[in-house]
Amino acid sequence: MFPLQLGVPGGPELLVILLIVLIPIAIGYAMYQYAASRGDENAALWAVVAAVASLVATPIASLVVFVVYIWQRD
Repeated sequence: MFPLQLGVPGGPELLVILLIVLIPIAIGYAMYQYAASRGDENAALWAVVAAVASLVATPIASLVVFVVYIWQRD
């Protein structure tokens, strides 16, 4: 049998933690880029809200934030 960590200290655990941190950052960055490309002056605020919603709840919560952004924009 193969060991689960394959010789890397904290291998799978670090990967999970890294994904938990990287997904909200990527969602916030994508939200910022989209809002900034449309000329929204609150692009940074929308990015932070989307990232925090993804970090606190789930990535699906950031989709809800994105839908709210689409709904309220000009």
